[in-house]
Amino acid sequence: MFANVMATDLVTAAWISLAAAVACCGVVVIDLLIGHRQKMWVMNVVWPVTALWAGPLGLWGYWRYGRMPQRGRRDADGPSGHSRQPDQPFWALVMKATTHCGSGCALGDLAAESFAAAVPLTILGQTLFGAWIYDYVAAYLLGIAFQYYTIKPMRQLSWKASLVAAVKADTLSLTAWQLGMYGWMAVVRFTLFGRDLPKGSPLFWFMMQIAMVLGFATAYPVNWWLLRVGIKEKM
Repeated sequence: MFANVMATDLVTAAWISLAAAVACCGVVVIDLLIGHRQKMWVMNVVWPVTALWAGPLGLWGYWRYGRMPQRGRRDADGPSGHSRQPDQPFWALVMKATTHCGSGCALGDLAAESFAAAVPLTILGQTLFGAWIYDYVAAYLLGIAFQYYTIKPMRQLSWKASLVAAVKADTLSLTAWQLGMYGWMAVVRFTLFGRDLPKGSPLFWFMMQIAMVLGFATAYPVNWWLLRVGIKEKM
């Protein structure tokens, strides 16, 4: 009976967490649509996706360190007002760089896990390991795309040079993020539940939310170093 009560409470927590995340994502999307657009278009994707996995923390990060003035006010300030945000602490710049990487991971994982549910891949007797292959490939491709469309306009490089720079900027960061995710999902599969959770269940996606938070934690120090040495761009 105790186990059943705990399971019910966990499912309830999952629904609350997912509902809060969707609401936070909606707030960010509405705020962007009413005129608080980002100076780099890719960040208009990054912030809603961040709120989708980080919930209230993601919304706070957007409101405190990512929200831009309304377009009319920026235009009134002239070109410099349009392109400059107030000075921010380095840790916040690292946070934004990490969420930039994490958004590619999140979208890739969302697509890959849905694909894995329809076309499961078994490796060493575990569909979990096959899903990880799908996850990494999809996250890597999207992560490189996100970096490419950040680096190219900021550095004014050719498409080839921009692609090489994107690979350098995102490979270590994305790999660190995925390792944090994989570690947690392995604990979920082999320790907490001892079985694969249905990918259509709120519990699975709640566990994925937690995995994203841990992915952020493992990728953050990598992004700190990448920004310090100038491999990644500050946003």
